[in-house]
Amino acid sequence: MEKIKISLPVIVEGKYDKNTLLSVIDATVITTGGFSVFNNRELRSLIKRLAERDKIILLTDSDGGGIQIRSFIEGIVPRDRIINLYIPKVAGKERRKKTAGKAGLLGVEGIDADTLRKIFEPLADGNGQKPKFLSKTKFFEDGFSGGSDSSARREALARAYSLPHDMSSNALIEAINLISDPIEYEQIKEKMKNDKG
Repeated sequence: MEKIKISLPVIVEGKYDKNTLLSVIDATVITTGGFSVFNNRELRSLIKRLAERDKIILLTDSDGGGIQIRSFIEGIVPRDRIINLYIPKVAGKERRKKTAGKAGLLGVEGIDADTLRKIFEPLADGNGQKPKFLSKTKFFEDGFSGGSDSSARREALARAYSLPHDMSSNALIEAINLISDPIEYEQIKEKMKNDKG
């Protein structure tokens, strides 16, 4: 199958993540070396320079370490220069490892090619940026923020999209805008209402 051409640089945690991605996408993939990015001045400088030139794509594991690395990069690069992509939370361990990680979840390297293709297809060259259909106002009106049960509703929505359930409202809106469309969103929202009622 043909690789998806992505012109923006993609930042992942490690070399195995990079190798997995390069089997699916044709892009510049940069690794943080795990937590090494915290102390590597040259790497931080490179990431900042890339973000000055164009947006960067950030894809980390769904575990605590991945969240820390994502937060760190969000702290050194303006948020509007980052496109956050997320892998689903899938229990398991990578083939090369003897035991699963602390969180018991697959990292980027363990995610199947079809899922990775689906994650990156909206950003393929020639597709341009997908128009955003979901806003903070719409999210509020739909009860996913600002209400007493909004947190639980957001978790259910994230699960319906196979996204990490502990994402912030802004991150969830951003992710849904990238991977979904108004019709699917309304269908999922309706299904959630029917399942509850």
